Amino acid sequence: MSGADGADVDLTDPVLASEAELAFEGALRPRSLAEFVGQTRVRGQLQLLLTAATLQQRTPDHILLAGPPGLGKTTLAMIVAHESGRPLRMSSGPAIQHAGDLAAILSSLVPGEVLFIDEIHRMARSAEEMLYLAMEDFRIDIMVGKGAGATSVPLDLSPFTLVGATTRAGLLPNPLRDRFGFTAHLEFYDDAELEQVLARAATMLGLDVDREALVEISGRCRGTPRIANRLLRRVRDYALVHTGRADLATVNAALDLYDVDALGLDRLDRAVMQIILTRFGGGPVGLNTLAVSVGEESETIEAVVEPFLVRIGLITRTPRGRVATPAAWRHFGLSQGGAALPIDDL
Repeated sequence: MSGADGADVDLTDPVLASEAELAFEGALRPRSLAEFVGQTRVRGQLQLLLTAATLQQRTPDHILLAGPPGLGKTTLAMIVAHESGRPLRMSSGPAIQHAGDLAAILSSLVPGEVLFIDEIHRMARSAEEMLYLAMEDFRIDIMVGKGAGATSVPLDLSPFTLVGATTRAGLLPNPLRDRFGFTAHLEFYDDAELEQVLARAATMLGLDVDREALVEISGRCRGTPRIANRLLRRVRDYALVHTGRADLATVNAALDLYDVDALGLDRLDRAVMQIILTRFGGGPVGLNTLAVSVGEESETIEAVVEPFLVRIGLITRTPRGRVATPAAWRHFGLSQGGAALPIDDL
């Protein structure tokens, strides 16, 4: 295996192998907007925002990155800091559970620093309210003392750029969302863009991959670069153990082993679909009934499984529950009554 710098790494040494994997993870992230694949419109908007800020010698406006997991929000935050020539501070919404937590972060920022808060919609409400004033006036008010003797002490902050990332923009309160100067909505990738992502990652892995193999992997990635890189590494592992090269046959064998089918459905996705199709005749099926039937939490079904199945048109959501579409019956080789279709009809 080759490291991120192209040098061979001794995989028999666990320390060197672990360091190589960490280096690979870091190298996978593009360092500039020019290297970033996909999200053409967002890249153009960010480039204009950053260039204008540089020409005016000011900190860029606050940026909100919204979209499903795995599309590059963290990478874009790193690129914003890199292309602005500013240091980057990283945190997350769940880690900021008190206004004091946020005050400690904000008061330690250096001028021009980029503060990235992942899953910003999960911050505590008290911290959100403190952030309003910080984003607008670069100032926070700190309460000193308790009870009737408590006083508010203003604390000036260094100018900074906040980059927030969220998978659920609707959960952000309007006062916070409106204080971002630019909101980017990231979209799922098409197969051609995912092929570029995979080709770049394969080069960094030192993996010889056929074009047909890249096309096959890209079609099973759910439009998500994070999943694409994960599947490529599993193909790499299979090729290393069994075949020595990643051709189409190797890709099919590896992804079959890891229960990823031609549409990108995994074990849980197929379990949900099989329940709807065979046990409930295509639906409608309520969310709680579906969760109990597959032995998962309803939140997992609703947040992890269902969005992809709806997006690719295998189920629809109705007031009475989830209903399988004709495409779902065809994909699983079943007729509307549950019987297997003749092979010519598949």
